[in-house]
Amino acid sequence: MTARKALPAIDTDRCTGCGWCIGVCPPHVLSLQVQGPQPWGPKRSTLHDEAGCTGCALCAVRCPFDAIRMVRADPGPLPQSAQ
Repeated sequence: MTARKALPAIDTDRCTGCGWCIGVCPPHVLSLQVQGPQPWGPKRSTLHDEAGCTGCALCAVRCPFDAIRMVRADPGPLPQSAQ
């Protein structure tokens, strides 16, 4: 059985929207998104392409505010094609 990759979990209370994580992400799966119902306001980092994330953890290492931690999700058994 293949281990599941870890994905970045972003603490929006700690994230300042500085963008450092976005700059170091090789597959470019993070982006800054406005928080709240208005089209303006504070931005926070968001994982927008979970499938494209390689789990490299460069975002978590680079974050100067310790707002990102890598979490291994286990939604169930892997499909046969991934084993």
